[in-house]
Amino acid sequence: MRTLGGRYQLMHRIGMGGMSEVWRGHDQVLDRPVAVKIMAPAVEGTLGEAGVELIRSEARSAARLAHPNVAGVHDFGTSPAPGRRDVPYIVMELVEGHTLSEHLASGRLDWRIGVRICAEVAAALAAAHAENVVHRDIKPANVMLTPSGAKVLDFGIAAAVGAPEADPDGPVMGTPAYVAPERFEGRPASPASDMFGLGSLLYHCLAGRVPWTTKSHTELIHAQRYWDPEPLPRMEGLPPEVLDLCFSLLHRDPADRPTALVAALLLAEAVDARVYVPMMDMSPPLPAWDARAAEEPTYAGNSGARHHDERTAGPSQKPARHAAE
Repeated sequence: MRTLGGRYQLMHRIGMGGMSEVWRGHDQVLDRPVAVKIMAPAVEGTLGEAGVELIRSEARSAARLAHPNVAGVHDFGTSPAPGRRDVPYIVMELVEGHTLSEHLASGRLDWRIGVRICAEVAAALAAAHAENVVHRDIKPANVMLTPSGAKVLDFGIAAAVGAPEADPDGPVMGTPAYVAPERFEGRPASPASDMFGLGSLLYHCLAGRVPWTTKSHTELIHAQRYWDPEPLPRMEGLPPEVLDLCFSLLHRDPADRPTALVAALLLAEAVDARVYVPMMDMSPPLPAWDARAAEEPTYAGNSGARHHDERTAGPSQKPARHAAE
Protein backbone atom coordinates (compact mmCIF):
# COMPACT_ATOMS: atom_id res chain seq x y z
CA MET A 1 0.00 0.00 0.00
CA ARG A 2 1.14 3.54 -0.76
CA THR A 3 2.08 5.72 2.21
CA LEU A 4 2.24 9.52 2.12
CA GLY A 5 4.54 11.50 4.33
CA GLY A 6 5.75 8.32 6.00
CA ARG A 7 2.52 8.36 7.97
CA TYR A 8 -0.73 8.16 5.97
CA GLN A 9 -1.39 4.73 4.48
CA LEU A 10 -3.82 4.82 1.55
CA MET A 11 -6.41 2.04 1.84
CA HIS A 12 -8.80 2.51 -1.10
CA ARG A 13 -10.16 5.35 -3.22
CA ILE A 14 -13.58 6.61 -2.12
CA GLY A 15 -14.12 9.54 -4.49
CA MET A 16 -12.82 11.26 -7.59
CA GLY A 17 -13.47 14.63 -9.22
CA GLY A 18 -11.95 17.05 -11.66
CA MET A 19 -9.67 18.62 -9.07
CA SER A 20 -8.72 15.73 -6.84
CA GLU A 21 -9.21 12.17 -5.72
CA VAL A 22 -10.10 11.17 -2.17
CA TRP A 23 -8.77 8.08 -0.42
CA ARG A 24 -9.70 6.38 2.78
CA GLY A 25 -6.46 6.30 4.72
CA HIS A 26 -5.00 5.30 8.04
CA ASP A 27 -2.93 7.63 10.19
CA GLN A 28 -0.23 5.29 11.46
CA VAL A 29 0.98 7.74 14.09
CA LEU A 30 -2.36 8.35 15.82
CA ASP A 31 -3.94 5.03 14.73
CA ARG A 32 -7.11 6.52 13.29
CA PRO A 33 -8.96 6.55 9.95
CA VAL A 34 -8.63 9.68 7.84
CA ALA A 35 -9.64 10.99 4.43
CA VAL A 36 -6.76 11.99 2.15
CA LYS A 37 -7.45 14.36 -0.74
CA ILE A 38 -4.77 14.24 -3.43
CA MET A 39 -4.69 17.00 -6.04
CA ALA A 40 -5.14 15.84 -9.63
CA PRO A 41 -2.19 16.16 -12.07
CA ALA A 42 -4.09 18.70 -14.21
CA VAL A 43 -4.60 20.94 -11.20
CA GLU A 44 -0.94 20.71 -10.23
CA GLY A 45 0.10 21.75 -13.73
CA THR A 46 -2.30 24.70 -13.68
CA LEU A 47 -1.32 25.93 -10.24
CA GLY A 48 2.43 25.52 -10.30
CA GLU A 49 4.62 26.05 -7.25
CA ALA A 50 2.84 29.24 -6.20
CA GLY A 51 -0.51 27.45 -6.36
CA VAL A 52 0.73 24.59 -4.20
CA GLU A 53 1.83 27.13 -1.60
CA LEU A 54 -1.61 28.76 -1.85
CA ILE A 55 -3.30 25.42 -1.18
CA ARG A 56 -0.99 24.98 1.82
CA SER A 57 -2.02 28.40 3.13
CA GLU A 58 -5.71 27.69 2.56
CA ALA A 59 -5.47 24.33 4.30
CA ARG A 60 -3.82 26.07 7.24
CA SER A 61 -6.73 28.54 7.38
CA ALA A 62 -9.30 25.75 7.23
CA ALA A 63 -7.50 23.84 9.98
CA ARG A 64 -8.37 26.67 12.38
CA LEU A 65 -12.07 25.80 12.11
CA ALA A 66 -13.37 23.75 15.03
CA HIS A 67 -17.12 23.29 14.64
CA PRO A 68 -19.48 20.29 14.93
CA ASN A 69 -20.78 20.86 11.38
CA VAL A 70 -17.35 21.16 9.73
CA ALA A 71 -15.22 18.20 8.64
CA GLY A 72 -11.88 19.08 10.19
CA VAL A 73 -8.56 19.47 8.38
CA HIS A 74 -5.72 17.59 10.09
CA ASP A 75 -2.63 18.01 7.91
CA PHE A 76 -1.11 19.12 4.61
CA GLY A 77 1.87 17.69 2.80
CA THR A 78 3.50 16.93 -0.52
CA SER A 79 4.68 13.55 -1.71
CA PRO A 80 7.08 12.68 -4.56
CA ALA A 81 5.56 10.93 -7.58
CA PRO A 82 7.28 9.37 -10.64
CA GLY A 83 7.45 11.80 -13.54
CA ARG A 84 5.60 14.53 -11.64
CA ARG A 85 6.42 17.35 -9.29
CA ASP A 86 5.65 16.69 -5.63
CA VAL A 87 1.96 15.92 -5.22
CA PRO A 88 0.10 18.09 -2.68
CA TYR A 89 -2.38 16.34 -0.40
CA ILE A 90 -4.70 17.36 2.42
CA VAL A 91 -5.56 15.04 5.33
CA MET A 92 -9.06 15.50 6.70
CA GLU A 93 -11.51 14.02 9.15
CA LEU A 94 -13.09 10.88 7.67
CA VAL A 95 -16.86 11.43 7.77
CA GLU A 96 -19.03 8.34 7.44
CA GLY A 97 -22.48 8.73 5.91
CA HIS A 98 -24.25 9.70 2.70
CA THR A 99 -23.98 13.01 0.89
CA LEU A 100 -26.95 15.31 0.54
CA SER A 101 -26.73 14.85 -3.23
CA GLU A 102 -27.39 11.13 -2.78
CA HIS A 103 -30.52 11.89 -0.77
CA LEU A 104 -31.72 14.54 -3.25
CA ALA A 105 -31.37 12.05 -6.11
CA SER A 106 -34.63 10.55 -4.87
CA GLY A 107 -36.46 13.89 -4.94
CA ARG A 108 -37.08 16.78 -2.62
CA LEU A 109 -36.81 16.40 1.14
CA ASP A 110 -39.46 17.00 3.76
CA TRP A 111 -39.12 20.73 4.33
CA ARG A 112 -38.35 20.26 8.03
CA ILE A 113 -35.40 17.99 7.22
CA GLY A 114 -34.13 20.29 4.48
CA VAL A 115 -34.37 23.38 6.68
CA ARG A 116 -32.57 21.65 9.55
CA ILE A 117 -29.74 20.56 7.25
CA CYS A 118 -29.38 24.08 5.84
CA ALA A 119 -29.42 25.54 9.36
CA GLU A 120 -26.41 23.39 10.21
CA VAL A 121 -24.65 24.29 6.95
CA ALA A 122 -25.30 27.98 7.69
CA ALA A 123 -23.86 27.53 11.18
CA ALA A 124 -20.71 26.00 9.68
CA LEU A 125 -20.41 28.94 7.28
CA ALA A 126 -20.93 31.43 10.12
CA ALA A 127 -18.01 29.86 11.97
CA ALA A 128 -15.85 29.97 8.84
CA HIS A 129 -16.75 33.55 7.97
CA ALA A 130 -15.94 34.61 11.54
CA GLU A 131 -12.42 33.31 10.84
CA ASN A 132 -12.32 35.15 7.46
CA VAL A 133 -12.53 31.86 5.54
CA VAL A 134 -14.89 31.30 2.61
CA HIS A 135 -15.77 27.86 1.27
CA ARG A 136 -16.25 28.64 -2.47
CA ASP A 137 -18.04 25.38 -3.36
CA ILE A 138 -21.20 24.90 -1.30
CA LYS A 139 -23.23 22.16 -2.99
CA PRO A 140 -25.07 18.92 -2.02
CA ALA A 141 -22.02 16.74 -2.76
CA ASN A 142 -20.05 18.68 -0.14
CA VAL A 143 -22.60 18.12 2.63
CA MET A 144 -22.41 14.76 4.40
CA LEU A 145 -25.38 13.62 6.47
CA THR A 146 -24.40 11.71 9.60
CA PRO A 147 -26.29 10.50 12.69
CA SER A 148 -24.96 13.52 14.58
CA GLY A 149 -25.95 16.06 11.91
CA ALA A 150 -24.70 17.62 8.68
CA LYS A 151 -20.97 18.02 8.03
CA VAL A 152 -19.63 20.46 5.44
CA LEU A 153 -16.74 18.91 3.50
CA ASP A 154 -13.88 20.40 1.51
CA PHE A 155 -12.97 23.35 3.71
CA GLY A 156 -9.44 22.19 2.91
CA ILE A 157 -9.69 23.97 -0.44
CA ALA A 158 -11.35 27.03 1.04
CA ALA A 159 -9.79 30.47 0.79
CA ALA A 160 -9.08 33.41 3.02
CA VAL A 161 -11.45 36.32 2.43
CA GLY A 162 -9.85 38.68 -0.06
CA ALA A 163 -7.13 36.22 -1.08
CA PRO A 164 -6.27 36.19 -4.80
CA GLU A 165 -7.34 33.29 -6.96
CA ALA A 166 -4.62 30.80 -7.90
CA ASP A 167 -5.45 31.52 -11.55
CA PRO A 168 -7.56 34.70 -11.93
CA ASP A 169 -8.00 34.07 -15.66
CA GLY A 170 -8.90 30.41 -15.24
CA PRO A 171 -12.30 28.79 -14.78
CA VAL A 172 -14.45 29.68 -11.77
CA MET A 173 -14.23 27.10 -9.00
CA GLY A 174 -17.51 25.44 -8.09
CA THR A 175 -20.59 23.75 -9.52
CA PRO A 176 -22.30 26.29 -11.86
CA ALA A 177 -25.81 25.99 -10.38
CA TYR A 178 -24.45 26.98 -6.96
CA VAL A 179 -21.95 29.64 -8.04
CA ALA A 180 -22.93 33.25 -7.34
CA PRO A 181 -23.42 35.40 -10.48
CA GLU A 182 -20.72 37.90 -9.47
CA ARG A 183 -18.14 35.10 -9.56
CA PHE A 184 -18.73 34.73 -13.31
CA GLU A 185 -17.93 38.44 -13.61
CA GLY A 186 -14.46 37.84 -12.18
CA ARG A 187 -15.12 39.03 -8.63
CA PRO A 188 -13.34 37.09 -5.85
CA ALA A 189 -15.07 34.65 -3.55
CA SER A 190 -16.65 36.25 -0.49
CA PRO A 191 -18.97 35.32 2.38
CA ALA A 192 -21.83 36.63 0.22
CA SER A 193 -20.96 34.21 -2.58
CA ASP A 194 -21.10 31.35 -0.06
CA MET A 195 -24.57 32.58 0.91
CA PHE A 196 -25.75 32.35 -2.68
CA GLY A 197 -24.61 28.70 -2.62
CA LEU A 198 -26.58 28.18 0.59
CA GLY A 199 -29.66 29.71 -1.06
CA SER A 200 -29.36 27.31 -3.98
CA LEU A 201 -28.91 24.45 -1.51
CA LEU A 202 -32.00 25.43 0.47
CA TYR A 203 -34.03 25.84 -2.73
CA HIS A 204 -32.89 22.40 -3.96
CA CYS A 205 -33.90 20.77 -0.66
CA LEU A 206 -37.36 22.38 -0.79
CA ALA A 207 -38.09 21.98 -4.50
CA GLY A 208 -36.05 18.93 -5.51
CA ARG A 209 -34.36 20.99 -8.25
CA VAL A 210 -32.08 23.99 -8.61
CA PRO A 211 -33.49 27.55 -8.84
CA TRP A 212 -32.89 27.90 -12.58
CA THR A 213 -33.31 24.98 -15.00
CA THR A 214 -31.32 25.67 -18.18
CA LYS A 215 -29.70 23.63 -20.94
CA SER A 216 -26.19 25.08 -20.73
CA HIS A 217 -23.86 27.02 -18.47
CA THR A 218 -24.22 30.05 -20.75
CA GLU A 219 -28.00 29.97 -20.33
CA LEU A 220 -27.58 29.57 -16.58
CA ILE A 221 -25.35 32.65 -16.28
CA HIS A 222 -27.90 34.63 -18.31
CA ALA A 223 -30.79 33.32 -16.18
CA GLN A 224 -29.10 34.21 -12.90
CA ARG A 225 -28.50 37.73 -14.15
CA TYR A 226 -31.92 38.50 -15.67
CA TRP A 227 -34.54 36.02 -14.43
CA ASP A 228 -36.07 35.44 -11.04
CA PRO A 229 -35.85 31.91 -9.61
CA GLU A 230 -38.76 29.65 -10.46
CA PRO A 231 -41.55 29.61 -7.81
CA LEU A 232 -41.30 27.00 -5.08
CA PRO A 233 -44.07 24.42 -4.71
CA ARG A 234 -46.59 24.88 -1.89
CA MET A 235 -45.52 23.20 1.35
CA GLU A 236 -47.90 22.84 4.27
CA GLY A 237 -46.55 24.51 7.37
CA LEU A 238 -43.44 26.05 5.84
CA PRO A 239 -42.88 29.39 7.64
CA PRO A 240 -43.01 32.37 5.26
CA GLU A 241 -39.76 33.60 6.82
CA VAL A 242 -37.98 30.58 5.33
CA LEU A 243 -39.34 31.37 1.87
CA ASP A 244 -38.26 34.99 2.21
CA LEU A 245 -34.80 33.92 3.35
CA CYS A 246 -34.39 31.49 0.45
CA PHE A 247 -35.05 34.15 -2.17
CA SER A 248 -33.04 36.77 -0.28
CA LEU A 249 -30.02 34.46 -0.38
CA LEU A 250 -30.42 34.28 -4.17
CA HIS A 251 -30.32 38.06 -4.67
CA ARG A 252 -28.19 39.14 -7.62
CA ASP A 253 -26.57 41.87 -5.52
CA PRO A 254 -24.24 40.31 -2.92
CA ALA A 255 -24.91 43.22 -0.55
CA ASP A 256 -28.59 42.22 -0.34
CA ARG A 257 -27.92 38.66 0.87
CA PRO A 258 -28.28 37.85 4.59
CA THR A 259 -25.24 36.74 6.55
CA ALA A 260 -24.61 33.14 7.57
CA LEU A 261 -25.31 34.03 11.20
CA VAL A 262 -28.75 35.45 10.36
CA ALA A 263 -29.57 32.45 8.15
CA ALA A 264 -28.47 29.93 10.78
CA LEU A 265 -30.57 31.47 13.53
CA LEU A 266 -33.68 31.92 11.37
CA LEU A 267 -33.56 28.39 9.95
CA ALA A 268 -32.88 26.85 13.36
CA GLU A 269 -35.84 28.70 14.85
CA ALA A 270 -38.12 27.46 12.05
CA VAL A 271 -37.56 23.82 13.05
CA ASP A 272 -36.82 24.31 16.78
CA ALA A 273 -33.23 23.17 16.28
CA ARG A 274 -29.96 24.00 18.01
CA VAL A 275 -26.94 25.20 16.10
CA TYR A 276 -23.52 26.44 17.20
CA VAL A 277 -22.81 29.91 15.87
CA PRO A 278 -20.16 32.53 16.67
CA MET A 279 -21.52 35.58 18.44
CA MET A 280 -19.92 38.80 19.59
CA ASP A 281 -19.45 38.98 23.33
CA MET A 282 -21.62 41.93 24.37
CA SER A 283 -21.07 41.52 28.11
CA PRO A 284 -19.27 44.27 30.08
CA PRO A 285 -15.55 43.78 30.78
CA LEU A 286 -14.80 41.50 33.69
CA PRO A 287 -12.54 42.60 36.56
CA ALA A 288 -8.91 41.77 35.90
CA TRP A 289 -8.74 39.46 38.91
CA ASP A 290 -11.62 37.25 37.67
CA ALA A 291 -9.45 35.40 35.14
CA ARG A 292 -11.31 32.07 35.38
CA ALA A 293 -14.66 33.63 34.52
CA ALA A 294 -13.11 35.54 31.64
CA GLU A 295 -11.94 32.30 30.03
CA GLU A 296 -15.30 30.49 30.16
CA PRO A 297 -17.57 30.56 27.08
CA THR A 298 -21.25 31.40 27.35
CA TYR A 299 -24.47 29.85 26.15
CA ALA A 300 -26.74 32.16 24.21
CA GLY A 301 -30.35 31.32 23.59
CA ASN A 302 -33.90 32.39 24.24
CA SER A 303 -33.65 31.13 27.81
CA GLY A 304 -30.72 33.42 28.68
CA ALA A 305 -27.01 32.88 29.27
CA ARG A 306 -25.55 29.86 31.00
CA HIS A 307 -22.29 27.93 30.88
CA HIS A 308 -21.77 25.09 28.44
CA ASP A 309 -19.09 22.55 27.60
CA GLU A 310 -15.70 24.23 27.24
CA ARG A 311 -14.79 21.85 24.42
CA THR A 312 -16.89 23.94 22.01
CA ALA A 313 -14.77 27.03 22.56
CA GLY A 314 -12.38 27.95 19.76
CA PRO A 315 -9.10 29.79 20.15
CA SER A 316 -10.19 33.08 18.59
CA GLN A 317 -13.91 33.38 19.26
CA LYS A 318 -16.58 32.42 21.76
CA PRO A 319 -18.99 30.06 20.00
CA ALA A 320 -22.50 30.32 21.32
CA ARG A 321 -25.04 27.57 21.20
CA HIS A 322 -28.36 29.00 20.05
CA ALA A 323 -31.49 27.18 21.15
CA ALA A 324 -34.53 28.21 19.14
CA GLU A 325 -37.54 27.78 21.43
